[in-house]
Parts: sequence; structure tokens; C-alpha cells
Amino acid sequence: MGARKKRAPRRGSLGFSPRKRASRIVPRVRSWPNVNVGEPIALGFLGYKVGMTHVFMIDDRPGSPTYGREVFVPVTIVETPPMFVLAVRLYGYDPNRGLYSLGEAWTTPPPELELWRKISTLGSLDTDKMLNKLEGILDQAKEVRIIAATQPKLTGGLSKKKPDLLEIKIGGIDDINKAFDYAKDKLGQLLDVREVFKEGQMVDVIAVTKGKGFQGVIKRWGVKELPRWHKHRKGSRKIGARSHGRSTWWETPAAGQTGYHRRTEYNKRILMIDDDGFKITPAGGFLHYGIVRSTYVVLQGSIPGPAKRPVVLRHPIRPPRWVEKVGVKKPTITYISLQSKQGN
Repeated sequence: MGARKKRAPRRGSLGFSPRKRASRIVPRVRSWPNVNVGEPIALGFLGYKVGMTHVFMIDDRPGSPTYGREVFVPVTIVETPPMFVLAVRLYGYDPNRGLYSLGEAWTTPPPELELWRKISTLGSLDTDKMLNKLEGILDQAKEVRIIAATQPKLTGGLSKKKPDLLEIKIGGIDDINKAFDYAKDKLGQLLDVREVFKEGQMVDVIAVTKGKGFQGVIKRWGVKELPRWHKHRKGSRKIGARSHGRSTWWETPAAGQTGYHRRTEYNKRILMIDDDGFKITPAGGFLHYGIVRSTYVVLQGSIPGPAKRPVVLRHPIRPPRWVEKVGVKKPTITYISLQSKQGN
């Protein structure tokens, strides 16, 4: 027999380690882009994944081999009912500890929002007094953010009533006073997805992937199974641990939690924003979701998570160069498939 192979390419990326369960199903946005459009805007939005279909559109990417031609594009639909702005929060900055909260002002939510299902101890609020306090410390503020709640009862596929909350940074301008005035005006109002994004622009999608439970190294890391042409007293779907003494290297593939990880997909293009769900809903409804009944966003490509999973849409933190040169252009969609995908 020949010499035993001692080296091989490693399996799986260490960039996502440790592969543990996400701490929350609505992911927290860890960083926000620097967007300068001359006016204050919210930099993110929260929706719910519906499902996938496909469209035909005119390829408008400069330099593409199919530029100007009709191309097949798989798309994902995210239902985005208007969000209710609950609070305004100011953040200061310290070089030693980073951003820290200066204060916040809450408004009384409407009864139909049923916020008590999410926050049972909100109590009575004096919004004007809290806003005046924030205006007095505005010179110390580094960032202005809003806390907005979704309205899952307006969707067509969710049966839950409890809203999800998302903290969204107000960007688009460097003037902190204008950002605060915008947030103050939106307090107690509805935030529509069209106020945040435009058709044709890129967005980053942050979501929690499908959970697959506890899996072995074959499925979790993609390592090769041992050959089956001889007996295996300890099994063929294992991998030997490289060790020093009694400790195992952390780089060694091991069994454990697979899926239900927080992930970010960069630069997903918005192809369409519309209110008529029958334009996009296949015959029989979307698998595991149903019919789209409120405002929705059509994204190019796939995104993490199963149907009904909360999805955070954020302005792109590293947009492609061709978008910076050409700008945001509304794509031309020539055909939307309404064929049922339940048999696939």
C-alpha cells in the first residue's frame, strides 16, 4: 500500500464559526452604511419572506453579455406592510465604549397594533416631555434612530398578531438636527417601504437561515465520508480529531448545530415594489404562505430563511461599482410567472 495521505484541503469556511443558533429570529443590524442623498431617510425596513417565482426582464447591466436582451431571473417576494414608528432614540459616542444611548421618546401605540403582546410593561407615556428632553441633549448626539413595529395582521400568510420591532438608523444627511426633526415627525406615523427604498436599487438582506438541527460532520462541514470498501468499527461518517494532549483544535470539523444562523446577503436588487398581490401570487398561493395582501418587494435572486421568516432590508453597505456609475434605474419586467410551484 502507498503512503497514507497526510494533507487535504479543509472542508467548510471558518469565517462563520462558531456555528451556533441565532440569538433572535429578528436579527439586529450591527452596522449601517453612510448614505448621502441630501435628505433624511430611514436606512432599513422589516418584512416577511413569502416565497420565490421567476420573471423575464431586460438586462440593463452595462458590460453584461446579455445587455439589452430579455433574460430569465429567479426572484424572491418579501411582504412589507407599513411599519408603525413607536419611538425616537438618540445615541452618543465615546472612543472607549463606542455608541451609547442618551435617551428615547415613546408614543402611545394604537390599540389595533396590539403592542401589549410584545411589550406588556409600556405603561403611560408623556411623549412631549420626552421629546423636549431629547432636544436639550441633541448637541451630544451622534446618531438618531427610530424603533418601528411591523403589522403582521395586514399580511396574507401570517397568522400571528404579535408585532416585531426593529431599530432603524436615520441617515441620508450629515445634519443631526434635520435627522432628529424627520424622526420626530414620523413618531406615531406609518413608515412605508417606498419612503426607504426605490425600484432598481440594491439592498442588503439580513435574516436567519433555515434550521436543520443537530447534524454530523458530513452535512455540517462537507467532509468526505470514509471509503465503504472495508469494515468500519467506529463508523464511516466521522473525522479524526487533531489534538494536543487532551484538547481538540477548534478548526477541526465536528458535529453540532446546523442552520438557524444569522446571515447577510449583500446587493440584492429590488426589481419591483407594488401593492397588488395578485400580480405576483401564483395559482393556489405561495407554498407554506398563501396570498400576498399588502405592499411587497420583489428581490432578484434568493435570500436566507424559510417562508414567513422576518427579513431585514438595509441600504447596501458596499454597493457594486456599476451601480455607482450608472445610478438607480427602474428595471423593465416583461413577464411574471404565476405558475404554481407546489409541484416542483
